Amino acid sequence: MAAFLWALLGIAAGACIAIQAPINAMLGRGLGMPVAAACVSFLSGAAILALVVLLTSSFEGRSPDWRGPDLWLYIAGGALGTVYVTTAIFLTPRIGAAAVMAFAVSGQLLAGILLDRIGFLGMAVREISVGRIGGAVLLVAGALMIRFL
Repeated sequence: MAAFLWALLGIAAGACIAIQAPINAMLGRGLGMPVAAACVSFLSGAAILALVVLLTSSFEGRSPDWRGPDLWLYIAGGALGTVYVTTAIFLTPRIGAAAVMAFAVSGQLLAGILLDRIGFLGMAVREISVGRIGGAVLLVAGALMIRFL
């Protein structure tokens, strides 16, 4: 049952990303600059998350150890997120939300298979299997069908 709930949570998060892309694209059109929309998206998200951290810290009676992680970890996630959000804002009005999401998920899956294979940043190594390759081929084929058929 827990695995099913985790899957539903992942689906809900994916739906949020799909909804976010056209909202940010509309914001970019309104601002006249897609990069400004990405900035607003990150600033509003950061403000909300800061509030969540404060509330969680108060509730749990502990706070984050900001000195713990290496400096590059503070930058890398945001930099990669910037590439994704800005690209989605740029592409959504041009190829549609479904195609953007299909290609993004394809890229995520292909990168995920590689990251699993090499055990990126201490993750458990998971071998590349026929099922994984087949699933990736089907997903990429589906993304191409969504865009071009």
